[in-house]
Amino acid sequence: MATKVGIIGAGGMVGYHIDGFRQGGGEVVAIADVNLDAATQAAEKHNIDTVYESPDDMLDSDEIDAVSIIVPNKFHAPLAIQAMEAGKHVFCEKPPALNAAEAEEMVEAAEKYGVTLMFNFNNRARPESREMKKLIDEGKVGTINSAQAKWIRRTGIPGFGGWFTNKALSGGGPMIDLLHMLDLGMYFMGYPKASYVIGQTFDDHITDKDFKGPWGIPDREDGVTDVESAAHGFISFETGQVLFFQISWAEMVKREEVSVVFQGTKAGGKVERLFGKDGFDDTAVDTCEFYVQEDGQSVNKVLRAEECEDMGRINSAANFIEAIEGRAEPLNTPDQGLTLMKIIDAVYKSAETGEPVEV
Repeated sequence: MATKVGIIGAGGMVGYHIDGFRQGGGEVVAIADVNLDAATQAAEKHNIDTVYESPDDMLDSDEIDAVSIIVPNKFHAPLAIQAMEAGKHVFCEKPPALNAAEAEEMVEAAEKYGVTLMFNFNNRARPESREMKKLIDEGKVGTINSAQAKWIRRTGIPGFGGWFTNKALSGGGPMIDLLHMLDLGMYFMGYPKASYVIGQTFDDHITDKDFKGPWGIPDREDGVTDVESAAHGFISFETGQVLFFQISWAEMVKREEVSVVFQGTKAGGKVERLFGKDGFDDTAVDTCEFYVQEDGQSVNKVLRAEECEDMGRINSAANFIEAIEGRAEPLNTPDQGLTLMKIIDAVYKSAETGEPVEV
């Protein structure tokens, strides 16, 4: 019997979640949103029969096996925990929560109620990432000593005064919003345990509307904009591995770049997406390369992967259904989500104190 899914939140990601759950063999049976009109429109567009104004009513339904959470970050942990208490499996949009303390409560709830908890770290599900991970798992890279993770934008602030730029609702700016390449780099490295973090945040341009992105949410003139515009830093792991990161919504760079580059003991590699213009997928160029030495020669190999304009979002949601039903290994675990949030917390603390922070 197909896993029946209810979706909480009718925001911009809802279409990807629905397509992914259906691709994975799940059945999307309901959608809830405090904005009933938005829920109704999404339901009509995607042929979903039931609409709720309150997630409480949805979670009371015995018909639903799993829920997808697509709401502002502040509500990730409370809704996920409520859903798990009701016996539902949970697929939560990134970031896992506002901070590591909330993420830990989510992990504990998943263990207590015996349900699946996964996060939408969709870049792991990109065909390029899967091709690279296959080589890593086959031992062709050796140990990844160092990696560089980047998601940088020149004009990518997703609106001013809305929940994205309100730290109480979002937990932070691009550091927490664009965490994908940090996650992907650590995924390639085997998700080692961090020992300490050095981080710095910058708020240049964060209130300058010349740096607004082409998507996001409408500006709120009476809203709050109190998050960073960029974050740079360094993570040292207990294994001796290291990772550098550069993450920004607004920074003086040439173009939007989404990439992980790594250096291993046997080979190096790069998974990269370059945008001709910030935020437009149809201008993007994807690259997946593998660097080796053969017979004394430097050889750079291009890894071929199917095109995937949605950056793995549909495949990620499909994997959730497949994992619940035991047809695939989950692409991420609750503990990895917690580890990532501990590092993000440490970045913000290091930026505030000007000191390295133990994790």
